[in-house]
Amino acid sequence: MYRLLFTLLIARIPAETVHRLTMTGLRLIGAVPGLAALVRRRLGPRDPALTVTALGLTFPGPLGLAAGFDKDAEACEALAGFGFGFVEVGTVTARAQPGNPRPRLFRLPADRAIVNRMGFNNHGAEAAERRLRRRKSRVIVGVNIGKTKVVPEEEAVGDYVESTERLAPVADYLVVNVSSPNTPGLRNLQAVERLRPLLTAVREAADRTCDRRVPLLVKIAPDLSDADIDAIADLALDIGLDGIIATNTTIGRSGLVSEDRLVQETGGLSGAPLRERSLEVLRRLRRRVGGRLVLISVGGIETADDAWERILAGATLVQGYTALIYRGPLWPYEVHKGLAARLRESGHATITDAAGAAGS
Repeated sequence: MYRLLFTLLIARIPAETVHRLTMTGLRLIGAVPGLAALVRRRLGPRDPALTVTALGLTFPGPLGLAAGFDKDAEACEALAGFGFGFVEVGTVTARAQPGNPRPRLFRLPADRAIVNRMGFNNHGAEAAERRLRRRKSRVIVGVNIGKTKVVPEEEAVGDYVESTERLAPVADYLVVNVSSPNTPGLRNLQAVERLRPLLTAVREAADRTCDRRVPLLVKIAPDLSDADIDAIADLALDIGLDGIIATNTTIGRSGLVSEDRLVQETGGLSGAPLRERSLEVLRRLRRRVGGRLVLISVGGIETADDAWERILAGATLVQGYTALIYRGPLWPYEVHKGLAARLRESGHATITDAAGAAGS
């Protein structure tokens, strides 16, 4: 039903308009007392075998919503109600910013993909902090932070620290995003000599402003060389990072079949075309770090089989976003239901037992 609705109606409306309408609906669900919780009781992961304990947290299911959908932490409870085990909000920047000029979000239906050059449009860290302080449910919410566009590269550390001081106290985990292709110079921060002082400063700021240890992760691009991936993995272990999220969107366009005018739009590509590279990066990270870091795999996950493959390859948790657009609001429920079935068939008692089994 949803796919028919998408073809006949949703695909005819500009992508950002649909997103804005969707967020309005989600905010309305969250505004009705008890409604999000009611939906969650029906659609949320309920099989105890799907529970994942990681980062000092207990996730009811391994599939979370990736950053980029709820940029301002406006609909965490409603989104979790549709079956996600956790929600990552952002990317949030220290200062509010409008992002790049429109149009800046494009569907590639033939490739089940999205191109975006949103440019970290958000209301800023102070606004996100206020919303997260008001949340009442125990939905696990990660906060993804990035660099404010107008801040020079040489001042990036201070900019991330400012966001950290506001958001670490209200985050269940914190993610340093240095991998979006839509903020000039941001990906330069993935170089280890730039990344080490940045992550160290964020860690110190989080510890200074919180009465608990907030888990800290870094999100990396799929376009890194294998040597750079290894270097970041080694750095993460060296400085005591809690995990790595792999991967963000790609600037690559190989193998696409959509119209040239869409393929040629600048921005980050997400969705099905990332599947193979994201899986390759995950496998490389798993070989490098074993079970010493939490690995969250994202990029091209569309089905329960895709999610199961990532878990067997070493992912502790998985995330998605683009598949939600093409498969509809019941997608997280269906993936968790399918994962429970794969788990029963595999002979593993829990998702945690299955993590990394393909490489063991």
